[in-house]
Amino acid sequence: MEKKQNYTVPIIVMILLFGMISFVTNLASPMGDILKNQFTIPNWQGTLGVFANFIAYALMGIPAGNLLQRRGYKITALIAVAVGFLGVGVQLLSGIVGSFGVYLVGALVAGFSMCLLNTVVNPMLNRLGGGGNKGNQLIQFGGTFNSLCGTAVIVITGLLIPSIVEAKISDTFPLMYTAMAIFALAFVVILLTKIPEKQESTDKAGEALPLKGLLNYRHFVLGAIAIFIYVGVEVGTPNILNKWLQNPDLDILSESLNDDDIAASVTGFYWLLMLVGRLIGGLVGAKVSPRKMLSVAAAAAVTLVLLAIFIPATVQVHFLGFNGAQGFGFNMIPLSAALLVCVGLCTSVMWGGIFNLAVEGLGKYTERASGLFMALVCGGGILPLAMNAVVDIFGPAGYQPSYWIVVAGFAYILFYALVGSKNTKLDNPA
Repeated sequence: MEKKQNYTVPIIVMILLFGMISFVTNLASPMGDILKNQFTIPNWQGTLGVFANFIAYALMGIPAGNLLQRRGYKITALIAVAVGFLGVGVQLLSGIVGSFGVYLVGALVAGFSMCLLNTVVNPMLNRLGGGGNKGNQLIQFGGTFNSLCGTAVIVITGLLIPSIVEAKISDTFPLMYTAMAIFALAFVVILLTKIPEKQESTDKAGEALPLKGLLNYRHFVLGAIAIFIYVGVEVGTPNILNKWLQNPDLDILSESLNDDDIAASVTGFYWLLMLVGRLIGGLVGAKVSPRKMLSVAAAAAVTLVLLAIFIPATVQVHFLGFNGAQGFGFNMIPLSAALLVCVGLCTSVMWGGIFNLAVEGLGKYTERASGLFMALVCGGGILPLAMNAVVDIFGPAGYQPSYWIVVAGFAYILFYALVGSKNTKLDNPA
């Protein structure tokens, strides 16, 4: 009888790497304000670090999938961790030499690492769980730790930098040292850990499977589009929300003393609810199918965003937030804003659900599919850009209308959950 293998260590390692993805990626957000003030550059240039992270997915996604097919999970993970160590190291160097250009290079290299890690972690957790509900459950638990690390890096950055106006890259060195130490430790652990590999990941030795064969699976093609849309609406929802609440021309938070602090804390609740949602998704993932979970989440998201669009900003509710020196307390914010915060609960479980449904039945194409998914994460940089364009066109009155893009995105994800995720090959009429 074949002895049942214990995959506890590989699962823990993959979940830890899931957290590092968010830790390094989310560091780019506060770094945007630091770069803006240190180098006296416009806002759009300050966000180039975030853009570099996302564009790295578009550049590395498909090559990462090919690498995973040819060399397997362990080698790809080791390369990803080594590249991550290098990327953070270059960002650290930018603080020493005081160079904006060097920082952008480091952000791009770190983005390559995040893409490689995502390419490995998602299919690996799904496979270690045996696919289906259990595979989705592990991805949701990984997402919970991902959210926890992403939230932690924002909080720690705030503690390290009391005054964003006077901040410099060097102020974030403790975070960068921590990230490099974790990467170094992860490299050693992965090197010493036995990670199960697929026996046959290519048609011929050293040759990647053709992309055409993968695109024959309709549920995967539609799922890949869903991933592009999902990342875009997940990032775009809080991005526009924060700018809307902070807009001085609208003065939405007129009864508050510190608009910036309150807006940031309200937006922070969106990410906190994502953490809560992923934890709940992980706990019930073994009993609730990915299709049902995704359907409910998408339907709820469409409803919440539609209400947020039509309810006037003058309709306000009490909301717990941070009010500068006054500490935490209840502040008046638009009901629409509170509804958009609740969207975080819905988006929390979507990544795992879409990924799980899209790769079901792909067999030898799973690794190649993961790489293509990673390339489409660039949606996180494209859809928010479109939403901001709507705001630029319509001015202060364009914030709520910009969420029609989000409604359309969630409507597509709902379609995918109900119809598009059915496993049928394009070349099979049956």
